[in-house]
Amino acid sequence: MTILLILLSLVILLLTGMPIFAALGLSSVAVLLIFEGKIDSIADTVFASLNNPLLATIPMFAFMAHVMVKAEVVDDLYDMANKLVGHVKGGLGFATILSCTIFSTISGSSVATALTIGSTAIPQMRRFGYRPRETYGIIAAGGTLGILIPPSGPMILYAIVTDASIGALFLAGMIPGLIMAFVFAVFSWMQANRHGETQTQAWPGTRAVARALLNSFWAVAMPPIILGGIYLGIFTAAEAAAVGAVYALAVALIVYRNVSIADLWDCTWQTMRTSAMLFMIIAGAGLFGHAVTIIRLPAEIMETVTALGLSQTGFILVVMIAIFVLGMFLETIAIILITTPIILPAMLALDINPIWYGVLLMINLELALITPPVGMNLFVIKGIANAPLADIIRGSAPYVALLIGGLILFWAFPQLSLWLPTSAGFGR
Repeated sequence: MTILLILLSLVILLLTGMPIFAALGLSSVAVLLIFEGKIDSIADTVFASLNNPLLATIPMFAFMAHVMVKAEVVDDLYDMANKLVGHVKGGLGFATILSCTIFSTISGSSVATALTIGSTAIPQMRRFGYRPRETYGIIAAGGTLGILIPPSGPMILYAIVTDASIGALFLAGMIPGLIMAFVFAVFSWMQANRHGETQTQAWPGTRAVARALLNSFWAVAMPPIILGGIYLGIFTAAEAAAVGAVYALAVALIVYRNVSIADLWDCTWQTMRTSAMLFMIIAGAGLFGHAVTIIRLPAEIMETVTALGLSQTGFILVVMIAIFVLGMFLETIAIILITTPIILPAMLALDINPIWYGVLLMINLELALITPPVGMNLFVIKGIANAPLADIIRGSAPYVALLIGGLILFWAFPQLSLWLPTSAGFGR
């Protein structure tokens, strides 16, 4: 009963809007005081949580994203996608999903993808006759790709908590991410062609398309360099982050030449803020993991799983349903850091591949971004378009069904997630 009350108090603290690191820290301190009567283990636990070389990837990938956004590469990305397929009826939605897919490999954030692409795409789609709900659904769904397609911030956090390979997770997310992007694009095309209101753009000509492809080359080349280097074993995930940061600087300063010293300082400042926030959350998660171990919660869950005779399928089903429900009320980072330390021992005992589970978790967290009442992408689009939230929710509903279908697909066929990291030589 005491354990249940502690977990309930943590959820209540998060629902009140308290910062994640503070809620995790306060709950952990309460556990230590109740069960140990002392808190002298806090310093060692926090140090152990932050003494991890993988944490170096966070500021470098964050800096890479901030610099590329500041250089306004998204304008060239969207222009390229629009000129490539925008002349086809329903092609503008396809172009928007394509832009979201490529930008996801730069930003590593679903909210940033929805905000950046949405600001450009929503006025354009409305201009060419896309219904408001359809437009909002495309942006909301396209934005979710930011946490499945690497370099995903939530994937990095999951890797740190589980001690899984970031490189393996990045590669595992590629095929599912591209499949979901293709499904979203095809559905948006079918939706646009179902009614006669969508207008087509004029074919801009081969020369204009070639120019758009050339202009976007430096942004499009980033994913193959980073992921190709990891796949071929040229560099580790941490080294890939450093390569990405240097590449972004070179593109901004040498190719685009539109980033000033003041802009670079702003990028550095934003990177420091983002990294400091995530480091505090990771420290809080370390404390929380230490606290739940003291109260034997992971061990009790493992004993319960054994007593109930749950198979891998049964365990995954129960966990996915629980995370789907939590996703309606909590942020994605909170869900990763609360649930993973609790279920990890039972997951390993059932011989569930943590890389495969990580992909399923990311898809479930994509659902959390577009399901009310706390779907972050829904509120981002409301802020951009000043639209009724009910219209955005209705527009996103078909994509919720598509994501659930994707979750079932990648659960039924684990090799869709595991083939790429396995062929690259990554183990479990």
